[in-house]
Amino acid sequence: MDFEQIYNTYFKSVYHYIRKLSGDEHIAEEITSETFLKAMKSIGDFRGECDMRVWICQIAKNTYNSYLKKSKRITSVDETELQSIVDPNVFIEEQIGIQDETQQIRKILHTIPEPYKEIFMWRVFGELSFKEIGDLYNKTDNWACVTYHRARKMIQSRLEEINNEKRV
Repeated sequence: MDFEQIYNTYFKSVYHYIRKLSGDEHIAEEITSETFLKAMKSIGDFRGECDMRVWICQIAKNTYNSYLKKSKRITSVDETELQSIVDPNVFIEEQIGIQDETQQIRKILHTIPEPYKEIFMWRVFGELSFKEIGDLYNKTDNWACVTYHRARKMIQSRLEEINNEKRV
C-alpha cells in the first residue's frame, strides 16, 4: 500500500480521534497533518504487529500529547461522551447540574490510573474496538473490554462520591 492510499484510508479516523480529544477542529487539522508527516517518515519502522490504524492513531495520540505539553493545555473532552457516563439512560435535558458533573468527570478522568485512563480514552475518543485496543497492548479483546468497564466504573464511583459529599 503506498502512502497516499494509507493517508486516504486513515485520514478520517485520525482526524475524528484528535477532534474528539481536542474539541477543536483547527487543532485536529494541525495534529492530523503532523501525524501523517511523522507516519510517512517512520513508515519503514511499521512492523505490522498491529493494525495500521492503531499504529497511526498511536502516533496521533503522541503528537497530541506533545502539543498539549508545549501549549500547556488541558485535554478538552467531548461533552456528550462525558454526559453519557453520568447516566446513559437519562436525556441530557433531564440531568440536573450536568455542567458541574461534566467538569467533575473531566477532573476524575485525569486522576484514574493507567491503563484504565488510556483504555477509556482509546475506546471513547479513539472509537477503537476492544480487539484493536487489545492488539495495541498485546492483550486480548476481553482484557480490553474488562479494563474499559473497570475504568468507567471508577469514573462513575468517584462521581457518586463527589455528589454524596456535596449533599452532606
